[in-house]
Amino acid sequence: MNQYQKLTEMYSTHPFSASLRSVRHKPYFRSILYSSLVIFSIYFLYKFVHPSTIYTQFKPFAGDLSETYAPADKVAPQVWQDRAKSVKAAFLHGYHGYERYAQPHDELLPLSNGYRNNFNGWGVSMYDSLDTMLLMDLEDEYARAIPFIEKTVFSLPEGQFAPFFETIIRYLGGLLSAYALRKDEVLLRRADELAEKLDHVFATPSGFLYLDGTVVGPEIGILAEIASLQLEYTTLAKFTGKKRWWDRANTVIRALEKANLRDTGGMFPIGWNLSNAQPKDTHLSVGAQADSAHEYLLKQYLLTAKTDKANLEMYLRATTHIITNLLFLSPTRHLLYVTDAQFPTLDHKGRPSHRFEHLSCFLPGLLALGAHTLPLDDLTSVGIDLEHLGTGIYLLAGYNLKTLHMWAAEGLAQTCWLTYADMPTGLGPDEMLMHTVSDLWRETGDSFKEGGYSWMDAISKWKRSGARGAPPGVGDKTPVTLESLYLLWRTTGNSKWRDRGWRIFDSIERNTKTPSGYASLITVEVMPPAKDDDMPSYFFAETLKYLYLMFSDNDPISLDEWVFNTEAHPLPVIRWSQSEKDAFNIP
Repeated sequence: MNQYQKLTEMYSTHPFSASLRSVRHKPYFRSILYSSLVIFSIYFLYKFVHPSTIYTQFKPFAGDLSETYAPADKVAPQVWQDRAKSVKAAFLHGYHGYERYAQPHDELLPLSNGYRNNFNGWGVSMYDSLDTMLLMDLEDEYARAIPFIEKTVFSLPEGQFAPFFETIIRYLGGLLSAYALRKDEVLLRRADELAEKLDHVFATPSGFLYLDGTVVGPEIGILAEIASLQLEYTTLAKFTGKKRWWDRANTVIRALEKANLRDTGGMFPIGWNLSNAQPKDTHLSVGAQADSAHEYLLKQYLLTAKTDKANLEMYLRATTHIITNLLFLSPTRHLLYVTDAQFPTLDHKGRPSHRFEHLSCFLPGLLALGAHTLPLDDLTSVGIDLEHLGTGIYLLAGYNLKTLHMWAAEGLAQTCWLTYADMPTGLGPDEMLMHTVSDLWRETGDSFKEGGYSWMDAISKWKRSGARGAPPGVGDKTPVTLESLYLLWRTTGNSKWRDRGWRIFDSIERNTKTPSGYASLITVEVMPPAKDDDMPSYFFAETLKYLYLMFSDNDPISLDEWVFNTEAHPLPVIRWSQSEKDAFNIP
């Protein structure tokens, strides 16, 4: 047995892990609010599971690997329809509990039947649920919510400030998505009024927003906080015809486009100077404090009907750097994972932490969406000059880029799924440390010696040996968090992803249901799990929406015509008229 085979991957669970989250936890404010990020998070579960901080062996819980991870037999269409109905019933159970005990406050406490106001006190669970109600044809619940929406006063007591990031993705995103589906004018009017209330946060020299909605915020901004508003503000500009909202989104896009990324290989770091819109550190991550910013690069390109080439170039630079520098294989089970790293180093490899966050589980879905919607094998056809993508793109020159992105998507999805399947509860931890031996990465001054478990190194060796069998880290094991799981089902048509979604939903039903809703879990490692008094609004916005759409035969959300924001609110693809381009100064 060699030194690598002696190791098993280890995971560390943190007090705010994920069990209902369909994407991943959102950065900065959430990471402060929930203390550990958050995930994406399928992005999809940050605080819904709260495991204790321990280290334990990371191995299957059901003994026979083939039995635990084997795909189910072919399921009849009627069974999937019945499963969609079960998800709708779960939504009604949780939302009726919210209506009875918590409305118009933010969230229900499902054990005590109390409530809490953790996101402005404006009824975030209602706003996050509007489009899910419409997609599920829940007209009565929608009709009961509208009077509350009309009466909401978008204000806070003196000395309190709205968390901008959460307010945009939950409240504004929820209003805009519901308006796109129903065209009730009250929804657009309230969205416009909310944006007006928040507009002072952009009073910085660079146009980047101040954090936490403060008028005079800190000088250092967090990537996901400053670069996760483009979808919502672009959509608001289209719906209202107001150039100012387009300018808010476009200012962020152009600032990111001009940023000096020489020290980070073309990828955006976490910390930013709000005064000059330049990077403040060299910490690279796709997890907490960064996830949705990377997500919005591709999604803004898709939202604008593939017309903003700058977003596409930024997405390609980021994903190229991720694939060539941040993807690794674990030493024992050869699981593909993405980690964060500090750059630069003398060997330009960075300092990887080998920490795999559940929040990063949005990435396989994003890669699959990109492979589905972009001509990755012929980028010149959309006007992309490879010289603008940095040197990393040439490291991938011997591969079909579309195929490579799908390999990465499926391998990461499998690892994310196994974090669920390995737990007795069937629900996943928030964070894992993929342990490595000391000489895999040995610190020598300011550089690290590579030990050979870079994914691209493994892929290169596999290719040189004849490319026999599946690519490294891409065996047939199964998928991921719910957004990624949903997108892999939609882009590949492989029903195994759908089946994994059902297994997760079944675990949620068995382990988290209460008489009035669905509770968080204090730990995912023991049965029966102890429940926590918490039901986050994204349970309605993301978890149940993605599950319902995954099981429905007639999914009304075409990936060619709609783009999900980071809180799973679908927004329609925008096609600017010539008069709009002239009015907004859009090239």
